[in-house]
Amino acid sequence: MVMIDSQRLEGIAKLVRYYILRMTTKAGSGHPTSSLSATDLMVAVFFEKLRFDLENPKNPNNDRVIFSKGHASPLMYAIYAAAGVISEKELDTYRQFKSTLEGHPTANFKYAEVATGSLGQGLSIGTGMALAAKLDKLPYITYVLMGDSEVSEGSVWEAIQLASHYKLDNLVGIIDVNRLGQSGETMVGWDTDTYKKRIEAFGWETFVVGGHDFEAISKVLDLVDSRSGKPKMIVAKTVKGKGISFLEDKEGWHGKALNQEDFEKAVRELGDIDKTIRGEIKKPEAFKIQTPKTKSQKITGLSTIYKVGEEVATRKAYGEALVQLGEIDDRIVSLDAEVKNSTFSELFKEKFPERFFEMYIAEQNMVSTALGLSKRGKIPFVSTFATFFTRAFDQIRMSAYSRGNIKFVGSHAGVSIGEDGPSQMGLEDFAMFRSVFGSTVFCPADATACARLIELCANTDGIFYIRTNRPATPVIYKQSFSSNKEGEEFKVGGSKIIRSSSNDQLTIVSCGVTLFESTKAADELKKEKINVRVIDAYSVKPIDEIGLKKAAAETNSLVITVEDHYFEGGLGDAVLNVFAQDAKVKVYKLAVSKMPMSGKPPELLEYEGISAESIVKKIREIY
Repeated sequence: MVMIDSQRLEGIAKLVRYYILRMTTKAGSGHPTSSLSATDLMVAVFFEKLRFDLENPKNPNNDRVIFSKGHASPLMYAIYAAAGVISEKELDTYRQFKSTLEGHPTANFKYAEVATGSLGQGLSIGTGMALAAKLDKLPYITYVLMGDSEVSEGSVWEAIQLASHYKLDNLVGIIDVNRLGQSGETMVGWDTDTYKKRIEAFGWETFVVGGHDFEAISKVLDLVDSRSGKPKMIVAKTVKGKGISFLEDKEGWHGKALNQEDFEKAVRELGDIDKTIRGEIKKPEAFKIQTPKTKSQKITGLSTIYKVGEEVATRKAYGEALVQLGEIDDRIVSLDAEVKNSTFSELFKEKFPERFFEMYIAEQNMVSTALGLSKRGKIPFVSTFATFFTRAFDQIRMSAYSRGNIKFVGSHAGVSIGEDGPSQMGLEDFAMFRSVFGSTVFCPADATACARLIELCANTDGIFYIRTNRPATPVIYKQSFSSNKEGEEFKVGGSKIIRSSSNDQLTIVSCGVTLFESTKAADELKKEKINVRVIDAYSVKPIDEIGLKKAAAETNSLVITVEDHYFEGGLGDAVLNVFAQDAKVKVYKLAVSKMPMSGKPPELLEYEGISAESIVKKIREIY
């Protein structure tokens, strides 16, 4: 154990406290008291234990630090200022428009890998980073700072149990137990023994420490270095507003900056501040990272070929395509919420068990863990029933703000799943994922399209959602691999014309299961000499605006959308947006409008008015 220079750490902590007060006072907002309570803890972590190359934040050997307690952003920025990589002038831009020093950390700040501040997500992200370290056989440690208030979040306990299950002894949680939340005392206040007992019950090594005692903190940090097969949790008793007497342990100060008079009073209380002192962050050792196996920067060569006419569920095509992607590129990892035999991710598990992570029925933790994996260079495919992603919407939107590279796959969508009933039917998934910043939403109708779109997802950074069908559907497209020129091409923002003639009188736009109902309707109408065009809008977001406008112009400006999704926010609304400024085009929508129930898929499609017969009836009404 190395002896620490407590006096020097105290000098750095005093400077950090000054910076916290200065930047929040200048901004007129922020969370100074929440930052002050964790100052000594994080000064000790950064300047005693952390191994991090400040000149290369993406160094794969760097230890990782996640401020899950994102409202303590003044502390984060002040520490990097004390490390000499942020100037006082930069600190003065805190919370200003276009400053990278935002109110809660985002990936715009080069030392913040993820966006935090929506509480309860950091430990799950850290779990993903710790899993990545195990996969890559790298010795870095992931530290996660949490507030005691956010430990009430269920996602924290999802992460606690999973990290123990996977024996992540390279993960260190730190709970800043300062007793006070935003509007009152936390659930157990300063009862650190209760935290200890609860966390130990989940299989963690847990250490209680005084959060302002550098000697004690240093001893605990030495202990969490060990590889015992268990994750570590530091439960630190702290004082909110520590260092400023009129702020210490006082209610009513959460999220409030000092005015100039109080700032000057606080600075006088801090005493002499050495603005020249700087903390040193040691660089990591140069461990060699194994180069990921991939044939090129672009993943190509899927050889799955489905015969036109055979019936294959797109959820099965997903599993088969994922296995082939895994053979080509070992950055591909799979996470599943204990429905792998339904999503067909079990095929990947059988082939690559070390890259498959059973996340159990804990979707919030699954999503944030995937974010952590993606920030460490993995390409995670995350699968469950489409409807269960609604539980993790906050984690999904925060993944977008973190610039995550995650591929979400939702099976069992729509009333077409049949007898399982409404609790299992994903009917809000398009609306949810369309609303996520920068997302792409796909809904393949057949196995060929699904395999090709899965390959496209793997090759394109960002947040993707792919809806897969439960029922088997006929293969309508030739060959699923991109290297064959005769195969169908699929692209972001694309669509396919399935039925057309030179005198089409109306355009049907559909995707997924209802595409086949639409083609049946078109074939039936043709017998009545009513020709209609059918478009497969497999890319729901972005939608093929050019293709849809061309089709409308050629079919009497009449468009009807059909989808196995609620009316609100789905394919129909995406198409309506295309024609919002064109009063000539009439858009009719068919979608799920009644309370779903159990039944046979054909019965339910008819009941909801999205069957072939219903489409025919609607088009007859239009004419």
